[in-house]
Amino acid sequence: MAMPSNYRKGWALRYLREAKAELMAAQKTPSIAQSLILEAMRKAQAAIYYSLGDPAFIESIVYQAFLGGQQLPNDPVLKCLVEIERTIQHLSQMPQSDIPSTIQQVDDMVQIASDIVELFTGQKD
Repeated sequence: MAMPSNYRKGWALRYLREAKAELMAAQKTPSIAQSLILEAMRKAQAAIYYSLGDPAFIESIVYQAFLGGQQLPNDPVLKCLVEIERTIQHLSQMPQSDIPSTIQQVDDMVQIASDIVELFTGQKD
């Protein structure tokens, strides 16, 4: 497994820190929590993409697999990335009344992103 470049590693860790900050802000500011939650999810996803390689290339592959229908890919990494995209799509449609449960789900997603980034960069956030 090749380690990401220092550039990509730096961006992965930055996006992960920002995702955690957005999530904390969402917990403290219910009036704008929905937009903060969406930002936290996208930044956690970006952190994963940067830790894996070229984010634009990975995003393209994930999006193609995501649009491919109900069947999940056989590759476990791609399967995980598609599931994250599905979760983001689903949670971005949640009504305002479901913010507390959405925050918990996003917290779980950020933790998964943190674990993936640590695995591929060798660094904790």
